Amino acid sequence: MGKSVKKSSPEMVHSPLVTYASMISLLSLCPPFVILLWYTMTSSDGSILQTFHYLYHNGLQGFINIWPKPTLTAFKLISLFAAFQASLQLLLPSHTVYGPISPNGNIPIYKANGVFAYFVTLLTYLSLWFFRIFNPSIVYDHLGEIFSSLIFGSLLFCVFLNIKGHLAPSSSDSGSTGNFIIDFYWGMELYPRIGKHFDIKVFTNCRFGMMAWAVLTLTYCIKQYEANGKVSDSMLVNTILTLVYVTKFFWWEAGYWNTMDIAHDRAGFYICWGCLVWVPSVYTSPGMYLVNHPVHLGTGLALSILVSGILCIYINYDCDRQRQEFRRTNGKCKVWGKAPSKIDASYTTTSGETKRSLLLTSGWWGLARHFHYVPEILAAFFWTVPALFNHFFPYFYVIFLTVLLFDRAKRDDDRCRSKYGKYWKLYCDKVPYRVIPGIY
Repeated sequence: MGKSVKKSSPEMVHSPLVTYASMISLLSLCPPFVILLWYTMTSSDGSILQTFHYLYHNGLQGFINIWPKPTLTAFKLISLFAAFQASLQLLLPSHTVYGPISPNGNIPIYKANGVFAYFVTLLTYLSLWFFRIFNPSIVYDHLGEIFSSLIFGSLLFCVFLNIKGHLAPSSSDSGSTGNFIIDFYWGMELYPRIGKHFDIKVFTNCRFGMMAWAVLTLTYCIKQYEANGKVSDSMLVNTILTLVYVTKFFWWEAGYWNTMDIAHDRAGFYICWGCLVWVPSVYTSPGMYLVNHPVHLGTGLALSILVSGILCIYINYDCDRQRQEFRRTNGKCKVWGKAPSKIDASYTTTSGETKRSLLLTSGWWGLARHFHYVPEILAAFFWTVPALFNHFFPYFYVIFLTVLLFDRAKRDDDRCRSKYGKYWKLYCDKVPYRVIPGIY
Protein backbone atom coordinates (compact mmCIF):
# COMPACT_ATOMS: atom_id res chain seq x y z
CA MET A 1 0.00 0.00 0.00
CA GLY A 2 1.25 3.47 -0.87
CA LYS A 3 2.56 5.88 1.74
CA SER A 4 2.07 9.14 -0.12
CA VAL A 5 -0.23 11.80 1.29
CA LYS A 6 -2.43 13.34 -1.33
CA LYS A 7 -5.02 16.06 -1.28
CA SER A 8 -8.55 14.85 -0.71
CA SER A 9 -11.85 16.47 0.04
CA PRO A 10 -14.44 15.01 2.40
CA GLU A 11 -17.97 14.66 1.10
CA MET A 12 -20.15 17.45 2.43
CA VAL A 13 -23.82 16.68 2.92
CA HIS A 14 -24.59 20.25 3.98
CA SER A 15 -23.42 23.59 2.55
CA PRO A 16 -19.79 24.58 3.30
CA LEU A 17 -20.97 27.32 5.69
CA VAL A 18 -23.14 24.92 7.70
CA THR A 19 -20.40 22.28 7.62
CA TYR A 20 -17.70 24.64 8.96
CA ALA A 21 -20.05 26.10 11.56
CA SER A 22 -21.01 22.64 12.82
CA MET A 23 -17.38 21.46 12.94
CA ILE A 24 -16.19 24.49 14.91
CA SER A 25 -19.24 24.31 17.21
CA LEU A 26 -18.70 20.64 18.01
CA LEU A 27 -14.96 21.08 18.51
CA SER A 28 -15.54 23.90 20.99
CA LEU A 29 -18.78 22.84 22.70
CA CYS A 30 -18.52 19.05 23.09
CA PRO A 31 -15.69 19.03 25.69
CA PRO A 32 -17.37 21.47 28.13
CA PHE A 33 -20.74 19.78 27.56
CA VAL A 34 -19.32 16.46 28.81
CA ILE A 35 -18.36 18.14 32.09
CA LEU A 36 -21.72 19.94 32.39
CA LEU A 37 -23.55 16.64 31.79
CA TRP A 38 -21.51 14.86 34.46
CA TYR A 39 -21.99 17.73 36.93
CA THR A 40 -25.74 17.90 36.30
CA MET A 41 -26.23 14.15 36.69
CA THR A 42 -24.10 13.77 39.82
CA SER A 43 -24.39 17.12 41.61
CA SER A 44 -27.57 18.84 40.36
CA ASP A 45 -30.01 15.92 40.63
CA GLY A 46 -30.23 15.79 36.84
CA SER A 47 -31.79 19.26 36.78
CA ILE A 48 -30.73 21.54 33.94
CA LEU A 49 -32.37 24.47 35.74
CA GLN A 50 -30.31 23.84 38.86
CA THR A 51 -27.08 23.82 36.84
CA PHE A 52 -28.18 26.91 34.91
CA HIS A 53 -29.02 28.69 38.18
CA TYR A 54 -25.53 27.90 39.52
CA LEU A 55 -23.81 29.14 36.35
CA TYR A 56 -26.01 32.23 36.15
CA HIS A 57 -24.94 33.32 39.62
CA ASN A 58 -21.29 32.24 39.39
CA GLY A 59 -20.47 32.91 35.75
CA LEU A 60 -17.37 31.64 34.02
CA GLN A 61 -15.53 31.22 37.32
CA GLY A 62 -18.30 28.94 38.49
CA PHE A 63 -17.83 26.74 35.42
CA ILE A 64 -14.06 26.70 35.97
CA ASN A 65 -14.68 25.65 39.58
CA ILE A 66 -16.82 22.65 38.62
CA TRP A 67 -14.42 21.41 35.92
CA PRO A 68 -12.40 18.64 37.63
CA LYS A 69 -8.66 18.71 37.14
CA PRO A 70 -7.09 15.62 35.58
CA THR A 71 -5.48 13.57 38.34
CA LEU A 72 -2.91 10.82 38.64
CA THR A 73 -5.63 8.45 39.84
CA ALA A 74 -7.72 9.13 36.75
CA PHE A 75 -4.68 8.71 34.52
CA LYS A 76 -3.84 5.36 36.14
CA LEU A 77 -7.41 4.06 35.74
CA ILE A 78 -7.59 5.12 32.09
CA SER A 79 -4.11 3.80 31.29
CA LEU A 80 -4.75 0.42 32.89
CA PHE A 81 -8.05 0.04 31.07
CA ALA A 82 -6.57 1.10 27.71
CA ALA A 83 -3.52 -1.15 28.11
CA PHE A 84 -5.73 -4.09 29.09
CA GLN A 85 -7.98 -3.59 26.05
CA ALA A 86 -5.03 -3.17 23.69
CA SER A 87 -3.48 -6.38 25.04
CA LEU A 88 -6.72 -8.31 24.57
CA GLN A 89 -7.08 -6.93 21.05
CA LEU A 90 -3.58 -8.10 20.12
CA LEU A 91 -3.15 -11.30 22.13
CA LEU A 92 -6.49 -13.10 22.43
CA PRO A 93 -7.19 -15.92 19.97
CA SER A 94 -8.90 -14.60 16.88
CA HIS A 95 -9.98 -15.40 13.38
CA THR A 96 -9.31 -13.31 10.30
CA VAL A 97 -12.01 -11.09 8.83
CA TYR A 98 -11.68 -9.07 5.64
CA GLY A 99 -13.32 -5.66 5.49
CA PRO A 100 -14.96 -4.11 2.41
CA ILE A 101 -12.73 -2.92 -0.40
CA SER A 102 -11.76 0.72 0.11
CA PRO A 103 -12.12 3.54 -2.46
CA ASN A 104 -8.44 3.06 -3.34
CA GLY A 105 -8.75 -0.68 -3.71
CA ASN A 106 -7.33 -1.74 -0.31
CA ILE A 107 -8.92 -4.57 1.66
CA PRO A 108 -8.41 -4.19 5.43
CA ILE A 109 -7.66 -7.33 7.44
CA TYR A 110 -8.96 -7.63 11.02
CA LYS A 111 -8.36 -9.87 13.99
CA ALA A 112 -11.86 -10.76 15.18
CA ASN A 113 -11.90 -11.54 18.90
CA GLY A 114 -14.37 -8.96 20.22
CA VAL A 115 -16.74 -11.37 21.95
CA PHE A 116 -13.81 -13.05 23.73
CA ALA A 117 -12.40 -9.66 24.79
CA TYR A 118 -15.83 -8.51 25.99
CA PHE A 119 -16.47 -11.47 28.27
CA VAL A 120 -12.89 -11.50 29.56
CA THR A 121 -13.28 -7.80 30.43
CA LEU A 122 -16.58 -8.20 32.28
CA LEU A 123 -15.45 -11.34 34.10
CA THR A 124 -12.19 -9.66 35.15
CA TYR A 125 -13.96 -6.52 36.36
CA LEU A 126 -16.58 -8.42 38.36
CA SER A 127 -13.95 -10.77 39.79
CA LEU A 128 -11.83 -7.84 40.99
CA TRP A 129 -14.90 -6.50 42.80
CA PHE A 130 -16.10 -9.88 44.14
CA PHE A 131 -12.71 -10.75 45.62
CA ARG A 132 -12.31 -7.18 46.98
CA ILE A 133 -9.17 -6.54 44.94
CA PHE A 134 -10.65 -3.40 43.41
CA ASN A 135 -13.86 -1.54 44.19
CA PRO A 136 -15.55 -0.14 41.04
CA SER A 137 -17.05 2.61 43.21
CA ILE A 138 -13.63 4.26 42.93
CA VAL A 139 -14.30 4.76 39.22
CA TYR A 140 -17.59 6.52 39.95
CA ASP A 141 -16.03 8.63 42.71
CA HIS A 142 -13.37 9.86 40.26
CA LEU A 143 -15.68 10.02 37.24
CA GLY A 144 -15.33 13.77 36.69
CA GLU A 145 -11.55 13.53 36.78
CA ILE A 146 -11.67 10.58 34.39
CA PHE A 147 -13.85 12.47 31.89
CA SER A 148 -11.62 15.55 32.20
CA SER A 149 -8.50 13.47 31.59
CA LEU A 150 -10.16 11.74 28.62
CA ILE A 151 -11.15 15.08 27.11
CA PHE A 152 -7.62 16.45 27.04
CA GLY A 153 -5.86 13.15 26.42
CA SER A 154 -8.11 12.32 23.47
CA LEU A 155 -7.58 15.76 21.93
CA LEU A 156 -3.83 15.07 22.05
CA PHE A 157 -4.49 11.64 20.53
CA CYS A 158 -6.32 13.31 17.63
CA VAL A 159 -3.29 15.57 17.12
CA PHE A 160 -1.17 12.41 16.97
CA LEU A 161 -3.52 10.94 14.34
CA ASN A 162 -3.19 14.12 12.29
CA ILE A 163 0.63 14.04 12.46
CA LYS A 164 0.66 10.33 11.63
CA GLY A 165 -1.62 10.94 8.65
CA HIS A 166 0.89 13.45 7.29
CA LEU A 167 4.10 11.60 8.06
CA ALA A 168 3.34 7.88 8.17
CA PRO A 169 -0.06 6.90 6.71
CA SER A 170 -0.83 3.20 6.96
CA SER A 171 -2.33 2.92 3.47
CA SER A 172 -3.12 4.89 0.34
CA ASP A 173 -6.59 5.58 1.80
CA SER A 174 -5.26 8.76 3.35
CA GLY A 175 -4.97 12.38 2.41
CA SER A 176 -5.06 16.00 3.46
CA THR A 177 -7.54 18.65 2.38
CA GLY A 178 -4.94 21.33 3.08
CA ASN A 179 -7.22 22.65 5.85
CA PHE A 180 -6.08 21.79 9.38
CA ILE A 181 -9.57 22.10 10.91
CA ILE A 182 -11.12 19.71 8.40
CA ASP A 183 -8.20 17.27 8.68
CA PHE A 184 -8.40 17.36 12.48
CA TYR A 185 -12.18 17.00 12.62
CA TRP A 186 -12.79 14.40 9.90
CA GLY A 187 -9.38 12.74 10.06
CA MET A 188 -6.82 11.91 7.42
CA GLU A 189 -6.59 8.11 7.45
CA LEU A 190 -9.37 5.65 6.77
CA TYR A 191 -7.56 2.67 8.26
CA PRO A 192 -4.78 3.93 10.58
CA ARG A 193 -2.70 1.23 12.23
CA ILE A 194 0.26 0.99 14.54
CA GLY A 195 2.43 -1.74 13.18
CA LYS A 196 0.78 -4.43 11.09
CA HIS A 197 -1.90 -5.71 13.45
CA PHE A 198 -3.04 -2.92 15.81
CA ASP A 199 -6.00 -1.22 14.17
CA ILE A 200 -6.57 2.18 15.78
CA LYS A 201 -10.25 2.57 14.87
CA VAL A 202 -11.11 -0.89 16.15
CA PHE A 203 -9.43 0.10 19.42
CA THR A 204 -11.05 3.53 19.79
CA ASN A 205 -14.52 2.60 18.56
CA CYS A 206 -14.92 -0.94 19.84
CA ARG A 207 -12.37 -1.93 22.45
CA PHE A 208 -12.26 1.38 24.32
CA GLY A 209 -15.53 3.19 23.63
CA MET A 210 -18.02 0.32 23.54
CA MET A 211 -16.16 -1.64 26.22
CA ALA A 212 -16.14 1.43 28.49
CA TRP A 213 -19.90 1.72 27.98
CA ALA A 214 -20.38 -1.78 29.39
CA VAL A 215 -17.84 -1.32 32.21
CA LEU A 216 -19.33 2.01 33.33
CA THR A 217 -22.83 0.54 33.21
CA LEU A 218 -21.68 -2.14 35.65
CA THR A 219 -19.89 0.52 37.69
CA TYR A 220 -23.06 2.54 38.21
CA CYS A 221 -24.99 -0.55 39.24
CA ILE A 222 -22.28 -1.59 41.72
CA LYS A 223 -22.01 1.96 43.09
CA GLN A 224 -25.74 2.03 43.83
CA TYR A 225 -25.45 -1.35 45.56
CA GLU A 226 -22.43 -0.24 47.61
CA ALA A 227 -24.22 2.98 48.65
CA ASN A 228 -27.69 1.58 49.39
CA GLY A 229 -27.16 -2.12 50.03
CA LYS A 230 -29.48 -2.95 47.12
CA VAL A 231 -30.05 -2.25 43.46
CA SER A 232 -33.31 -0.63 42.34
CA ASP A 233 -35.41 -2.33 39.67
CA SER A 234 -34.96 0.77 37.49
CA MET A 235 -31.17 0.39 37.64
CA LEU A 236 -31.47 -3.34 36.93
CA VAL A 237 -33.57 -2.71 33.81
CA ASN A 238 -31.10 -0.06 32.59
CA THR A 239 -28.11 -2.30 33.28
CA ILE A 240 -29.57 -5.44 31.71
CA LEU A 241 -30.78 -3.70 28.54
CA THR A 242 -27.51 -1.82 28.09
CA LEU A 243 -25.43 -4.97 28.55
CA VAL A 244 -27.68 -6.92 26.17
CA TYR A 245 -27.19 -4.18 23.58
CA VAL A 246 -23.40 -4.05 24.01
CA THR A 247 -23.25 -7.86 23.94
CA LYS A 248 -25.15 -7.74 20.66
CA PHE A 249 -22.63 -5.22 19.37
CA PHE A 250 -19.63 -7.43 20.08
CA TRP A 251 -21.43 -10.49 18.71
CA TRP A 252 -21.89 -8.48 15.51
CA GLU A 253 -18.55 -6.59 15.68
CA ALA A 254 -17.26 -7.90 12.36
CA GLY A 255 -20.42 -6.55 10.73
CA TYR A 256 -19.74 -3.15 12.29
CA TRP A 257 -16.48 -3.04 10.36
CA ASN A 258 -18.58 -2.73 7.18
CA THR A 259 -20.48 0.35 8.41
CA MET A 260 -19.92 4.05 7.72
CA ASP A 261 -17.97 4.51 10.97
CA ILE A 262 -15.19 2.18 9.87
CA ALA A 263 -15.44 1.84 6.09
CA HIS A 264 -16.17 5.48 5.21
CA ASP A 265 -15.50 7.95 8.07
CA ARG A 266 -11.83 8.68 8.65
CA ALA A 267 -10.07 8.61 12.02
CA GLY A 268 -10.29 12.11 13.45
CA PHE A 269 -12.10 14.06 16.16
CA TYR A 270 -15.54 13.10 14.87
CA ILE A 271 -15.02 9.36 15.22
CA CYS A 272 -12.08 8.83 17.58
CA TRP A 273 -12.62 11.60 20.16
CA GLY A 274 -16.30 10.75 20.02
CA CYS A 275 -15.68 7.10 20.87
CA LEU A 276 -13.00 7.79 23.48
CA VAL A 277 -14.97 10.51 25.33
CA TRP A 278 -18.54 10.99 24.10
CA VAL A 279 -19.51 7.31 24.28
CA PRO A 280 -18.28 6.69 27.87
CA SER A 281 -19.83 9.95 29.13
CA VAL A 282 -23.01 10.67 27.15
CA TYR A 283 -24.06 7.13 26.23
CA THR A 284 -23.87 6.02 29.87
CA SER A 285 -25.67 9.09 31.26
CA PRO A 286 -29.05 7.44 32.03
CA GLY A 287 -27.30 4.99 34.37
CA MET A 288 -25.15 7.78 35.76
CA TYR A 289 -28.36 9.60 36.77
CA LEU A 290 -29.95 6.50 38.32
CA VAL A 291 -27.05 5.95 40.75
CA ASN A 292 -28.35 8.64 43.12
CA HIS A 293 -31.95 8.67 41.90
CA PRO A 294 -33.28 5.12 42.20
CA VAL A 295 -36.83 4.69 40.93
CA HIS A 296 -39.17 1.90 42.05
CA LEU A 297 -40.98 0.71 38.95
CA GLY A 298 -42.72 -2.37 40.31
CA THR A 299 -42.43 -5.85 38.81
CA GLY A 300 -45.05 -5.40 36.08
CA LEU A 301 -43.72 -2.14 34.67
CA ALA A 302 -40.08 -3.22 34.99
CA LEU A 303 -40.73 -6.45 33.08
CA SER A 304 -42.74 -4.62 30.41
CA ILE A 305 -39.90 -2.17 29.79
CA LEU A 306 -37.32 -4.97 29.86
CA VAL A 307 -39.17 -7.18 27.36
CA SER A 308 -39.87 -4.23 25.04
CA GLY A 309 -36.21 -3.20 25.11
CA ILE A 310 -34.95 -6.72 24.42
CA LEU A 311 -37.39 -7.03 21.51
CA CYS A 312 -36.07 -3.78 20.00
CA ILE A 313 -32.46 -4.93 20.41
CA TYR A 314 -33.33 -8.24 18.74
CA ILE A 315 -35.00 -6.51 15.78
CA ASN A 316 -31.98 -4.22 15.42
CA TYR A 317 -29.73 -7.29 15.43
CA ASP A 318 -31.96 -9.18 12.98
CA CYS A 319 -31.86 -6.26 10.54
CA ASP A 320 -28.08 -6.41 10.44
CA ARG A 321 -28.07 -10.23 10.38
CA GLN A 322 -30.49 -10.25 7.45
CA ARG A 323 -28.32 -7.94 5.38
CA GLN A 324 -25.10 -9.79 6.31
CA GLU A 325 -26.60 -13.13 5.28
CA PHE A 326 -27.83 -11.60 2.02
CA ARG A 327 -24.33 -10.31 1.26
CA ARG A 328 -22.57 -13.49 2.39
CA THR A 329 -24.67 -15.70 0.10
CA ASN A 330 -24.67 -13.19 -2.77
CA GLY A 331 -28.45 -12.99 -2.54
CA LYS A 332 -28.98 -16.76 -2.50
CA CYS A 333 -30.82 -16.96 0.80
CA LYS A 334 -34.28 -16.72 2.31
CA VAL A 335 -35.59 -13.43 3.68
CA TRP A 336 -38.69 -13.86 5.79
CA GLY A 337 -39.15 -17.31 4.30
CA LYS A 338 -38.82 -16.47 0.62
CA ALA A 339 -36.30 -15.45 -2.01
CA PRO A 340 -35.15 -11.85 -1.44
CA SER A 341 -36.13 -8.94 -3.66
CA LYS A 342 -33.01 -7.15 -4.87
CA ILE A 343 -31.48 -4.72 -7.31
CA ASP A 344 -28.31 -5.72 -9.15
CA ALA A 345 -26.23 -2.53 -9.16
CA SER A 346 -22.84 -1.65 -10.56
CA TYR A 347 -20.46 1.19 -9.73
CA THR A 348 -17.03 2.45 -10.71
CA THR A 349 -14.16 2.76 -8.22
CA THR A 350 -11.77 5.71 -8.11
CA SER A 351 -9.29 3.60 -10.10
CA GLY A 352 -11.86 3.14 -12.88
CA GLU A 353 -12.66 -0.50 -12.09
CA THR A 354 -16.32 -1.59 -12.41
CA LYS A 355 -17.75 -3.45 -9.43
CA ARG A 356 -21.09 -5.11 -8.73
CA SER A 357 -23.31 -4.87 -5.64
CA LEU A 358 -26.67 -6.34 -4.67
CA LEU A 359 -29.12 -4.01 -2.90
CA LEU A 360 -31.64 -5.80 -0.68
CA THR A 361 -35.21 -4.50 -1.06
CA SER A 362 -37.22 -6.95 1.03
CA GLY A 363 -37.47 -8.03 4.66
CA TRP A 364 -36.60 -5.28 7.14
CA TRP A 365 -34.79 -3.51 4.31
CA GLY A 366 -37.98 -3.30 2.30
CA LEU A 367 -39.69 -1.28 5.04
CA ALA A 368 -37.23 1.63 4.86
CA ARG A 369 -33.68 2.15 3.65
CA HIS A 370 -32.42 2.61 7.22
CA PHE A 371 -35.17 0.94 9.21
CA HIS A 372 -32.61 -0.60 11.57
CA TYR A 373 -32.23 2.82 13.21
CA VAL A 374 -35.82 2.70 14.49
CA PRO A 375 -35.37 -0.22 16.92
CA GLU A 376 -31.98 1.18 17.94
CA ILE A 377 -33.54 4.49 18.99
CA LEU A 378 -36.42 2.69 20.73
CA ALA A 379 -33.97 0.46 22.61
CA ALA A 380 -32.19 3.57 23.91
CA PHE A 381 -35.56 4.95 25.02
CA PHE A 382 -36.38 1.76 26.91
CA TRP A 383 -33.12 1.71 28.87
CA THR A 384 -33.63 5.39 29.69
CA VAL A 385 -37.32 5.39 30.60
CA PRO A 386 -36.70 3.65 33.98
CA ALA A 387 -35.58 7.15 35.09
CA LEU A 388 -39.20 8.24 34.42
CA PHE A 389 -39.83 11.89 33.61
CA ASN A 390 -38.79 14.00 36.58
CA HIS A 391 -35.99 15.54 34.52
CA PHE A 392 -35.25 16.01 30.83
CA PHE A 393 -31.48 15.48 30.86
CA PRO A 394 -31.48 11.66 31.23
CA TYR A 395 -33.14 11.65 27.79
CA PHE A 396 -30.40 13.68 26.14
CA TYR A 397 -28.76 10.52 24.80
CA VAL A 398 -31.99 9.37 23.14
CA ILE A 399 -32.42 12.76 21.46
CA PHE A 400 -28.76 12.90 20.45
CA LEU A 401 -28.93 9.37 19.01
CA THR A 402 -32.04 10.24 17.01
CA VAL A 403 -30.36 13.31 15.48
CA LEU A 404 -27.13 11.36 14.85
CA LEU A 405 -28.83 8.45 13.10
CA PHE A 406 -31.14 10.60 11.00
CA ASP A 407 -28.12 12.64 9.89
CA ARG A 408 -26.20 9.44 9.21
CA ALA A 409 -29.10 8.13 7.12
CA LYS A 410 -28.94 11.28 4.99
CA ARG A 411 -25.15 11.07 4.64
CA ASP A 412 -25.37 7.41 3.68
CA ASP A 413 -28.13 8.09 1.15
CA ASP A 414 -26.11 10.89 -0.46
CA ARG A 415 -23.01 8.72 -0.59
CA CYS A 416 -24.92 5.81 -2.16
CA ARG A 417 -26.61 8.14 -4.66
CA SER A 418 -23.18 9.33 -5.76
CA LYS A 419 -21.83 5.76 -5.83
CA TYR A 420 -24.68 3.90 -7.56
CA GLY A 421 -26.31 6.64 -9.67
CA LYS A 422 -29.35 5.32 -11.56
CA TYR A 423 -29.39 2.11 -9.55
CA TRP A 424 -29.85 4.07 -6.33
CA LYS A 425 -32.83 5.86 -7.90
CA LEU A 426 -34.34 2.46 -8.70
CA TYR A 427 -33.71 1.42 -5.11
CA CYS A 428 -35.36 4.57 -3.72
CA ASP A 429 -38.35 4.04 -6.01
CA LYS A 430 -38.74 0.54 -4.61
CA VAL A 431 -38.01 1.52 -0.98
CA PRO A 432 -39.25 5.12 -0.80
CA TYR A 433 -38.91 5.74 2.94
CA ARG A 434 -35.55 6.65 4.45
CA VAL A 435 -36.01 5.66 8.12
CA ILE A 436 -39.64 5.44 9.31
CA PRO A 437 -42.02 3.43 7.09
CA GLY A 438 -44.92 5.54 5.87
CA ILE A 439 -43.56 8.75 7.44
CA TYR A 440 -39.94 9.55 6.55
